Amino acid sequence: MKKHATVTGLPVIVDFYSDGCGPCRMIAPIFKKLAKEVEGKAVFVKVDTNAMYELSSRYGVRSLPTFKFFLGGKKVQEFSGAGEQQLRHYTQDVINRAERENVLLSVETLVEYYKEKDASKSEEDIRKVYSKCSDMVKENNPGKLCVGGAATNLVRSLKKKYGDGPKTEKRFQEEPKKEEDDGDLKQQSQQRKASSSASRGKSDQPNLHLATKEQLLEALEKLNDAEREAQVEEEEDDDAEFEHSWSPSPFPERVTIIGGGPAGLSAAIYAARAGLKPVVVAPPMGGQLQGKGVDVENYPGLFNVTGPAVISLMRQQAIEFGAKFEAEIVTGIDASSRPLKVTTNSSVIETHAVIVATGAESKWLDVKGEYEMRGGGVSSCATCDGHMYRGKHVLVVGGGDTAMEDALVLARTSESVTVIHRRDTFRASKVLAQRVMEHPSISIKWNTVLTEIIGKASDAVDATSGDAELDLDAPVQRVVSGAVLKDVYTGEQTKLDVDAVFVAIGHTPSTSFLEGVVDFNPEHPGYVLTQGTSTRTSVPGIFACGDVADSIYRQAITSAGSGAAAALDAERWLSEEGLGNEEAEFEAELLAELMSDGDKRTITDADAYNIYEDAGGRMTGMKESVAAEL
Repeated sequence: MKKHATVTGLPVIVDFYSDGCGPCRMIAPIFKKLAKEVEGKAVFVKVDTNAMYELSSRYGVRSLPTFKFFLGGKKVQEFSGAGEQQLRHYTQDVINRAERENVLLSVETLVEYYKEKDASKSEEDIRKVYSKCSDMVKENNPGKLCVGGAATNLVRSLKKKYGDGPKTEKRFQEEPKKEEDDGDLKQQSQQRKASSSASRGKSDQPNLHLATKEQLLEALEKLNDAEREAQVEEEEDDDAEFEHSWSPSPFPERVTIIGGGPAGLSAAIYAARAGLKPVVVAPPMGGQLQGKGVDVENYPGLFNVTGPAVISLMRQQAIEFGAKFEAEIVTGIDASSRPLKVTTNSSVIETHAVIVATGAESKWLDVKGEYEMRGGGVSSCATCDGHMYRGKHVLVVGGGDTAMEDALVLARTSESVTVIHRRDTFRASKVLAQRVMEHPSISIKWNTVLTEIIGKASDAVDATSGDAELDLDAPVQRVVSGAVLKDVYTGEQTKLDVDAVFVAIGHTPSTSFLEGVVDFNPEHPGYVLTQGTSTRTSVPGIFACGDVADSIYRQAITSAGSGAAAALDAERWLSEEGLGNEEAEFEAELLAELMSDGDKRTITDADAYNIYEDAGGRMTGMKESVAAEL
């Protein structure tokens, strides 16, 4: 950070992430792509919050992913979430600011300027003006120079007063690319001369006998780092290729699956094995199972495996059978004409059948302080954000399986976990509930609800302090400091000091894009209405599976089962409607037409070509019957 504040002048953009965070995985290829687009204008850094917990805590990272933008060693902007437009906007903003503030005003230039504009001002007075400018830059300015925003403000003020301002120069120049410094070159040159006579006549070999143990260890460490970076880059390239393996075709897709959780991926596997070549449209987050930090124990055949690992295996299996993926978010479906049209953020996919498997989103309490402090201690994903509160006190709201799993995940690292539930018994499975009640770090408050989340001003590193252009009107970031609890029977309110609140009160189906397209279940708002025991909806060709249609069970295994059923229903419907593989049929018709054209041509003996004449008429080794025919 100090190098870029004092030597290069480049802004530094830091991505605080975790491997188990779904939104982090979604934004990672965009972060990498943006780094390549603006190469040389900014420095991009990724920080694994699990491996560098102290650094993350120092900078007040309370939600993932979090992006922080530094210029001159100071934080100038930040935001949390996987928003591509925000990331691009803030990146361009900090780059523009870096270019504007890459300014150096020398004292000699200022003296000459005043001699021309105001000769009455003494050199001592001029140096006082210069000193005021340099004093405004309190950090990373060892030479006491008038630079950056302070220099820009001074030039602007003088320009208003005298009509034009003093000339400035760039503070930071582009670094010349050097493979090695001069000292290393001289040392290597001397080593080559010393060993030239000994190595004459032999192939060039590394002079290992001339290196010290420390140099060898340093070289080995560099090689290991290079291999690790190459491996990470290759994995990221593979992920990016996988996420956008679909490309538009002049023919409609046979099946398009919306959703990347157990239901969607199960449907993809079945549809791919049936030769339907499905397109799976979903961000690479894997639904609720992707954020499951504890082991998946209620899925037959799986033992000691986490949710993200299960989703990864499902994806690999679907790809093996020919499924294609498009990492986009669906915004709508047009069922007014055929084929159906699926609209995403960047494209329109024409398709004969659609399988909706978008799962559900977290519910919120809508209490005071909840919305304002999301990203500041209020979260719905313990797996994503839990490790940020290592050694701290946290609160979990809820009584179902999700709340139990969150409490167990948090109990691994937090000082204490308090679970509050509005009833006197948990709705969760007996095994999970028993583990929570027996855990020494977890306490339970029955018949209790949360009425307010209390916050305080963040005491994290404030990188804007000392900035020459400090915005005093900027809102102060607030973080969780406590919660107000209420007994549902007595109405008594108590305050509990906590550092984070995790809301785990259930989910609502992600079906808003289907409003006005299909019928919904009147008894369970938000859930798609299916016909009988099938996955068919009110619109022919549109099928629903998983949590969008299941208001009762809502389990990973039942979602996977309904995904398989949806694929079978879609395959049967396509057959009933006579909707086959149009691309293959077109190729077959074209080939048949070409063949029929060939049969109509009359070939004369003069036009005929005899390969055996080119061979000199030799037919040695051929069967007699064939030779006789020829």
